[in-house]
Amino acid sequence: MAGNSLMGTYEHTMDAKGRMAFPTKLRERLGVSFIVTIGLDGCLYVYSAEDWDIFTEKLRTLTGTKAKAAKMIIINACTVEPDKQGRILIPQNLRDYAGLDHDITVLGVIDRAEIWDTSRFKEFSSEITGEMLSDALSDISF
Repeated sequence: MAGNSLMGTYEHTMDAKGRMAFPTKLRERLGVSFIVTIGLDGCLYVYSAEDWDIFTEKLRTLTGTKAKAAKMIIINACTVEPDKQGRILIPQNLRDYAGLDHDITVLGVIDRAEIWDTSRFKEFSSEITGEMLSDALSDISF
């Protein structure tokens, strides 16, 4: 993993109790415990404790309806600690939100990880076109 950025795509499975092996490379960056909460597009966001503090400081600046929406991120957050096998337990409310059942895809996305139901992630990623990628990168010079 380059620098401190989270990156990569990892395929895993979840057992009936809601436990899943969390990728070692991502755990090394996230620390001994990390925060899982609801995210956009039907996935879960995973933050290190340090990045969670930075993120929540930004949430504190929101007002009005944005603050109300941000409250959902906070009240659904939980701290998880991998067991000796590197598994984490995803609470039922978060599994329901993200539609997690068995096949799971975990992504490293710069400052956070994302946990997706694999079929939902395939649907999401199939909607991304080359033109969209080009447009997203157009403001960045290499």
